[in-house]
Amino acid sequence: MLRLLILYTALAAGANTALAGEIDLEAAKAGGIDLVAVEDEALPDLTFTDPEGGERRLSDYEGQAVLLNFWATWCAPCREEMPALNTLQKDYGGEDFQVVTIATGRNPPKAIDKFYAEAELDALPVLLDPRQKLAREFGVLAMPATILINAEGKQVARLMGPAEWASEAGRDIVTQLTAP
Repeated sequence: MLRLLILYTALAAGANTALAGEIDLEAAKAGGIDLVAVEDEALPDLTFTDPEGGERRLSDYEGQAVLLNFWATWCAPCREEMPALNTLQKDYGGEDFQVVTIATGRNPPKAIDKFYAEAELDALPVLLDPRQKLAREFGVLAMPATILINAEGKQVARLMGPAEWASEAGRDIVTQLTAP
């Protein structure tokens, strides 16, 4: 009996470890976030900028899981989901995970600042892709668009359209994405 208990415990632990870092797409879908799996695609390392013109790259987030979100000030669904992304960054952002929001296309700095103030967005970075080079490289045709990137720097899933990222399903996705 004891041997069976030890064997069962070892098998259960092995099965749980095998799932570490993988996203349960069915559970996400049931929770209202209809992610599409991406087969560990390498990331483009094109530059985007901060408001002062400083260059940034996705490789700056090496070793961290990233929720990369392309949005625009004129995009109503984008504006609706940004507060949830802000909450997610406040609750999970740190050494293991970052929400990286990139305003894509024409987004005047004053419009971004006004929106951030109105929506009380205080945890999200202001990053820009004014010529949409990075968005095009990711195949973004409409916004919002979200790309999930694991700590190894590979795309693992994406979502075209808005989601309630601060929901239980969104939080579960982040927990799964950051699992060792």
